[in-house]
Amino acid sequence: MQDKQSERDARGVRIDRVGVKGLRYPIVVRDLARKIQNTVATIAMSVDLPHHFKGTHMSRFVEVMNEHGGIVHVENIPDIVRDMRQRLDAEHAHIRIDFPYFIQKKAPVTRSPGMMDYGATFIASTRNGEMDFVLGVSVPVTTLCPCSKAISVRGAHNQRGLVQLEVRSTVTIWIEELIDLVEKSASCELYSLLKRKDEKHVTERAYDNPVFVEDLVRNVAVRLRKDRRITWYHVDAENFESIHNHSAFAVVESAPWPPRKKKALRRKLKRASA
Repeated sequence: MQDKQSERDARGVRIDRVGVKGLRYPIVVRDLARKIQNTVATIAMSVDLPHHFKGTHMSRFVEVMNEHGGIVHVENIPDIVRDMRQRLDAEHAHIRIDFPYFIQKKAPVTRSPGMMDYGATFIASTRNGEMDFVLGVSVPVTTLCPCSKAISVRGAHNQRGLVQLEVRSTVTIWIEELIDLVEKSASCELYSLLKRKDEKHVTERAYDNPVFVEDLVRNVAVRLRKDRRITWYHVDAENFESIHNHSAFAVVESAPWPPRKKKALRRKLKRASA
């Protein structure tokens, strides 16, 4: 049959990314306990397209996912991206996998179990033969306003916040590790099940740990800086204000990746010139 995608195009315009997105796909993800978790991902896959090709073969993206059996973890994502690049005869390939991730959490006082859902993201790209991988999490938290606490005779306003964190690392970082880091940076973490004793505890905990949205991103950044596995991070926090009809947000990003390699190179050059 005629292959229209492989026909030549005379307009001379190279396409940076072309592919599929919004692909819903069942996947299996490893969790911290080395067990597996079944979930459903929303996937975007793309490659570059040289100026002389009319189109790309969209079906091959889905074929690549099928060939990997729906098993997705940090170790095999580079294989998926390389297969995309080879199957579509491309120089660069990119994949983004967004999925809900569930953790069983016990209430802080009664220890009643409940399932908390978080957002998780795998982003992988290959360019000029080098692989880049970013792990992301989306973590809901509670924040209590320090200003409101300082000026109010009774109570202080609080709200739910959402922290979106992306990191690059030298070794595997577990999703649970990033979630825990973010939750410890907020006024209080969230739970799916709370009895009255638990509700009293989280209300008072938030009151004892007030943070602005600025404090929230700084707290996350400070904890990330202490982890020598992290080479780059991007923190985006949004507070859904309870006394305003708008949100407050703050963003912190580390130096361009990989900062430590650059520092090591500068030290090496300094020693060589000494």
